[in-house]
Amino acid sequence: MTALARGLEVLRCFGPRDRWLAMQEMVRRTGLSKPTVARVVFTLTQLGHLRYSAGLRKYALGSASVALGYAALAQQDIRRVARPAMQALSEQTTAAVHLSIPHRTSMIVIDTYRNSASFAVDIGSRVPMASTSMGRAYVSSLPTLERTGMLEELRAASSEDWPQVRKAFEVALREFEEHGYCLGLGDWRRDVNGIAVPLALDDGSDQVVFSCSGAAFQLSPAVLRQDLGPRLLTLVGNVRSALTSD
Repeated sequence: MTALARGLEVLRCFGPRDRWLAMQEMVRRTGLSKPTVARVVFTLTQLGHLRYSAGLRKYALGSASVALGYAALAQQDIRRVARPAMQALSEQTTAAVHLSIPHRTSMIVIDTYRNSASFAVDIGSRVPMASTSMGRAYVSSLPTLERTGMLEELRAASSEDWPQVRKAFEVALREFEEHGYCLGLGDWRRDVNGIAVPLALDDGSDQVVFSCSGAAFQLSPAVLRQDLGPRLLTLVGNVRSALTSD
């Protein structure tokens, strides 16, 4: 099981913008020793989860990993159901619309729509749970005990910034309890604002989060609260109804 865990840690090194990674970069990102990473990489390459370029002396995700990722996405009915509503909202506004799921202390974007002028993150991107509207919406929607445990994980991961992070979550929780959404106002990226609404799935899997983001000068707090907030709440309600009726 330890070997499996290490193999997954190496595969997690690859983000949507990381087509090729050198062995040393995988060592740095995983925190594992170079001999350990070398053994894991050799096995993953033999199994087709990684491929090696002799010219670049670097590794990329192989066909086995790509096929596994697409198979996982294909099984998520939420993407199929939500797609038309997400696309319509993006076309009607200046915002990019994202669908994300939690992983450790990050949120992973599993679908996104944007118009040419909007800011967006790519599918597969990991964004910090502590400083984004989507992360705050997820944590705020958790039952009390689970939320306490998640906040403890975030405290351990961001010890230096914890007072500021804790205060932001206190505000986010009040916001969520009153309005059903959470805001992110330049906390992750200074010139980007966002708003997010969570959705609990009836199949027992983790919650998903729908969010909108865009340039701060276009998506002011007033625009987020008065326009995008109600639109996003309606979107989530429609997706919930569609999933229930399927």
